[in-house]
This record gives sequence, structure tokens and C-alpha cells, in this order.
Amino acid sequence: MYIQTIFGRKKPEELGITYIHEHLYSNPPQWVKEQDPDLILDDILCSIQEVKTFKKVGGQTIVDMTAVDYGRNIEILRSIAKAAEINVIATTGFNKGLFFDKWVYEAEEKDLIEWMITEITEGIEATDSKAGIIKVGSGYNKISHVEEKVIRAASKAHLETGAPIGAHTEAGTMALEQLEIMEKEGVDLNKVIIAHADRNIDLWYFKQIAKKGAYIEFDGPSKIKYYPDSMRVDAIIKLVKAGYEDKILISGDMARKSYLEAYGGGPGFRFIIQKFIPRLKMQFDEEGLNPDIVDKFITLNPQCALTFK
Repeated sequence: MYIQTIFGRKKPEELGITYIHEHLYSNPPQWVKEQDPDLILDDILCSIQEVKTFKKVGGQTIVDMTAVDYGRNIEILRSIAKAAEINVIATTGFNKGLFFDKWVYEAEEKDLIEWMITEITEGIEATDSKAGIIKVGSGYNKISHVEEKVIRAASKAHLETGAPIGAHTEAGTMALEQLEIMEKEGVDLNKVIIAHADRNIDLWYFKQIAKKGAYIEFDGPSKIKYYPDSMRVDAIIKLVKAGYEDKILISGDMARKSYLEAYGGGPGFRFIIQKFIPRLKMQFDEEGLNPDIVDKFITLNPQCALTFK
């Protein structure tokens, strides 16, 4: 039982407070940068400052979900991890099809499988830093042919290596369809994390995901432009009352300059630990639930989700 960080294997209990889905350095495709420069996170000193704030408020581990098609840079991740003295977990695999490079469209499934396995077992980009999670993704209300190819390839790489899978969902859609593909490939769905699930606040949908064994990732706290945090809190409370406390994960997906204090934005990496978790505990107590359950969402549950099987 181990979790794979960029500087080697760790025991699950060594991770401490973990953000399961963040972006420490992002260099999106050129057309994305031109349309929305807020998505460019390329100031290493700012990233180090933000991560140091995360550590100062109690954080210990960050899963960087920046895929190769979104500008992943393993050397920069190594620099940030060393400077801030935290654990960083890197991803192999790909984002949604909209961001895929031409070679992903042209590659045979076996070539994608081999590439992912190499990054997990040997290292990323000529370093000895290995990936600790596989990323897949799909677009809004649709899984394209190439996205399905990547999901199947990732599933086979998972079976070969035991690495967990993190699944991008566009606005929380197509989670069950992704899980169906993985299930047919033999994936242990207890090793699958459904990202951005809370962009679609639908309790019935959440329950179907959890019933299959997958994790429901709430990565929208503080993003009031979508809807108030009260709706996220209410959904989490109802999931716990339904018996799914072991399937809930919380992170920030702070993938914009405007979200990060170090870049002059907010609320930054401190928000979940200092504001959202205390609020959850207070409302758990009001509902007659044990507030200590909340700690699992950023400690024990991420450890279980990230453990290699």
C-alpha cells in the first residue's frame, strides 16, 4: 500500500491534509491563453508563495492535475515541491478532447497505454519523478470517440499499474457514462475520482456515482459565481446521512490567477482549510452529525483514493 509522489512513494498516513485537485503550474494551449489569459499560471514564485500559504495553514499534500495537454511541467513541479516542502503528486493521461494534441488523435490505444505506464513506472520527461494518478476527461454531455479511446487506454494502464484515475467531467456531466466504460474494462471503481461533480448539484446523481464505488469530488467551494456554498454544504450533509461519507473529497481546483492570493486574487489555497471546513463542521453539528467526519474529506478519503491497488 503506497501513494506515489514526485519524490517517491509515501505511506498513506504521511500525506496529511490533501487537496485532491489543484493546478500549481498551467500553460494551456495557445488558443485558450488568447481567449482567457486568467488560466495561465506561469509565475513559479507566485506558485511557491501560494503553496507555502497552504502549508502554513496545515496543508501537506497537493495533487497537481495539470495534464500534458494543459502545460504540465515536471521540473517546475519539482521546484515548487522542494521550495515549499510539501508532497506533490503529478498526473499522467489527458484532459478533455478539446485540449488533446494531434498525436493523441492519431495514436493507437496501445501507444497511449504504453506512454501512461512508462510515466507511472519509470518517470516523466526524462526525470525519475513518476506519476501518481491517471487523468481522463470528456466534454459537455458527450464522450467523443477519442475521449473514449483515452478512457479505455487509461483503464488498461490502471489495471497494469494499480494507479488511481481522476476523471474530468464538463459541468459534472457524463460521469456515469465514463464509469460504465471503465467498469467494462475491469477497473476497480473504488480507485476512480469524479472531478467537478459539484458543478452539477444533483443528489440522485451523486448517489449513483457513490453506489458504483467512485469518489465524488467537490472542487467548487468559494466559486459563488456558479451558486452559493450552501448548496454544496447541503449536498454533502445529505450524502453523509445517506451513508456515503467515505466517498466525498474536497478541493479547490484553483486554476485561475484570479482565484489565487499570490497572483493578487482570492480566496486562495487557505479558503478550504480556514473557511469551508470550519463552516461544514458547524453545520454538521447543527444537523446532529459528528463534526469530526468532515476531516475525512481532506485526510483519510484522499489517502484511500490515491493508494495504488
